[in-house]
Amino acid sequence: MAKLSVYILTYNEETKIEAALKSVSWADEIVIVDSGSTDRTIDIAKQYNARIVNVPFEGFGKLRNSAIAACSHEMILSLDADERCTPEVRDEILAIIEEPKADAYHIPRRNYFMGRWIRYSGWYPDYRQPQLFRRSAMVYRDEDVVHEGFVVNGKIGYLKNAIWQFPFRNLSQVISKIERYSNLGVKKLGARGVKGGMTKALVHAIGNFLRMYVLKLGVLDGWPGFVIAMSSFEGSFYKYAKLAEKEFKWDQPPKGME
Repeated sequence: MAKLSVYILTYNEETKIEAALKSVSWADEIVIVDSGSTDRTIDIAKQYNARIVNVPFEGFGKLRNSAIAACSHEMILSLDADERCTPEVRDEILAIIEEPKADAYHIPRRNYFMGRWIRYSGWYPDYRQPQLFRRSAMVYRDEDVVHEGFVVNGKIGYLKNAIWQFPFRNLSQVISKIERYSNLGVKKLGARGVKGGMTKALVHAIGNFLRMYVLKLGVLDGWPGFVIAMSSFEGSFYKYAKLAEKEFKWDQPPKGME
């Protein structure tokens, strides 16, 4: 019988990790790739016989490649701490790994946010990187600190059933993610030689808002759709604005203007 490794990236996920672990307790191996949690994340993971691997955070691309290297089996499922593998997805995965017809598989995700399941806003089916794959067939781009790219050496397939994601417990977590990801975005843009600017920040932010709220029909998701579009606006705006801040050194007045 084919075996499956599951890896989960963690950093202070004590409020989410147990439900994620329960949802994949059927897997042959669970690997927790932790980047310095100071809460009860590790203690909870040990209760589910997960293997703990400590990896300092140097960007998501490197982190995910370290996770792949830590897995023992050829077939790997990547699950985030805020995701839940449903019984339907479990059954589909178990059937696939016995006789894979592709080398990597995208899995749709259903997001629950602000008291409702999101149907539009680019959040359904919300494919990210392939989450089920052969370890020998997929690699992430080390240089990508956030929104990490990937390369698949082989055929890509799609699962029919969706995992569940609970991305935010409250709006404070939305704001915290905007702050963290805009900081990581500055590093990614800087590494690519992109220049910042306030006009560029506003243009990108408006473009992202319209894409999420209009083109991806976020308006049909009600207030959650508006908040999703606004968070995309703010994340994009502050990413380019922070890049401009770094380039133009706004922290101190020019000499002679003190």
